[in-house]
Amino acid sequence: MTKREFWRRFGAHLDPILLLAISLLMLTSLVVLYSAGDGSWHRVFSQLGNIVVAFALMWAVANMPLHYLMRAAVPLYLLGMLLLLGVALFGEISHGARRWLNLGVATIQPSELMKIGVPLMMAWYFDKYEATLTMKTYAIAALLLLLPVGLIAKQPDLGTAILIAASGFYVLFLAGLSWRVIGGMVIAGAASAPFLWGMLHDYQKHRIMMLLDPTKDALGKGYHTIQGMIAVGSGGLFGKGYLNGTQTHLNFLPESHTDFIFAVYSEEFGLFGNLLLLSMYLFVILRGFVITANASTYFTRLMAGSVTLTFFTYAFVNMGMVSGILPVVGVPLPLVSYGGTSMLTLLLGFGILMSVHTHQKLVKT
Repeated sequence: MTKREFWRRFGAHLDPILLLAISLLMLTSLVVLYSAGDGSWHRVFSQLGNIVVAFALMWAVANMPLHYLMRAAVPLYLLGMLLLLGVALFGEISHGARRWLNLGVATIQPSELMKIGVPLMMAWYFDKYEATLTMKTYAIAALLLLLPVGLIAKQPDLGTAILIAASGFYVLFLAGLSWRVIGGMVIAGAASAPFLWGMLHDYQKHRIMMLLDPTKDALGKGYHTIQGMIAVGSGGLFGKGYLNGTQTHLNFLPESHTDFIFAVYSEEFGLFGNLLLLSMYLFVILRGFVITANASTYFTRLMAGSVTLTFFTYAFVNMGMVSGILPVVGVPLPLVSYGGTSMLTLLLGFGILMSVHTHQKLVKT
């Protein structure tokens, strides 16, 4: 079998441009994890296993015809809601949060399923009522979004709730929600801030207060923010060199292989390394926008746009919280932080993007 025949058989529905960009980010993950683990190969090989499994899922979804994705929207959303209700009633409590559901054969975190389930359901809903969009349509779509976000925020899992809320909002925006309504939502959100503040847990309030002045509790609630800013700032222009980050290797930096891996990277590769990393993220996002612009149907355009903008939100929130401009909410750096669940969710989204790109070309021809 020649290379051309192999690609035609197994890679026909993989977008080579997007595949190259995300592969570079995953390679960066393996390199930085080796340093974050003090030269240990354990997490590197574990992450490599996560990548292989996630890549297989991406390939399967990329080869899935688009009408199968539409058929999966309602069952996936209903299953996710059922599992979230199961978490609320019977979920396991760990570290003060009820996020996991024991199914006997496995323990799962249903909120991860809704990162794809919510925008998929909303895109299906808007596609169904494309010809008759009214404010009632947008209101029902907003309710489809608020129900799972409310259940997830109550667990509490603020980071995941923010990501799902963002993915759903992007569908609303791309579906044509007027700027006047968006402005009204912003004003209403600002007006309800005191009420929302009272609903937050104490640790969530502390995180927001520490954003304003982390030095008030430098060894407690503000520790993560301070150490992240020190690591990012101490990298300078060119960094301290690979495996030479003092904040990381002297164990000052918390969660160095997950939420704060950007601080590890920044300390060792500096400003120019960060510019290179940002360029890779920007390339993925721009490619996603190109696929969105060329999508052949209303459903695929909404779904592709939501996946792309949610990926941007992942990166922006993580870099913002590590740099001290956003509260610490437990959002990983996409495709770089250690973790199988996040990798699976992200590559599932990229599989959808690739399916939108390749199958829409088949439709046009």
